Amino acid sequence: MLKKTQLHKNFDTGDFQTGASAIKQFLWYFTDIFFFKSRLMPFSTILVFVLKLFGAKIGKQVRVKPGIHIKYPWRLIVGDYSWLADCYIENLAPVSIASNCCISQRAVLITGNHNYSSIGFDLIVAPITLEEGAWVGASAKVGPGVTLHSHAILTMGSVATKNLEAYSIYQGNPAIKVRERTISG
Repeated sequence: MLKKTQLHKNFDTGDFQTGASAIKQFLWYFTDIFFFKSRLMPFSTILVFVLKLFGAKIGKQVRVKPGIHIKYPWRLIVGDYSWLADCYIENLAPVSIASNCCISQRAVLITGNHNYSSIGFDLIVAPITLEEGAWVGASAKVGPGVTLHSHAILTMGSVATKNLEAYSIYQGNPAIKVRERTISG
């Protein structure tokens, strides 16, 4: 155990790299502020176009709402017919969102964390995957390395720290399975 006098600033990002040049990151910073954070651009087709310009792989008829935060669009994959509200995607590692998914208002997807037991507070990153038909409810949170399997639901305000089973509904903090998801018609 370390004494307080042994602690010091020694933040360690290890071999983490942003995956883009400094110029691309600089351009994204100002583009993000103007097109996304400002909410001045209400047209999803233009927002999708801008994300694609910065390397996002986005399918057809995807809806992206103003106010969304995407850390690195070049680490984002979104399948057809998915819906991204004004959510927060901190994708230090890849975030893959399959077709027919929904990420609701104020939801948070975080691919990074820190090793709190290391003096270097080492950065730990792991991808997030949403499989076909998954839904992240309003103000819900998904942690690093988590997969929402096919048609899983993380309910409003819940926190997923482990994988969610297919066709299941999860609730709480930490999220636990509360019932099966049945889809009719």
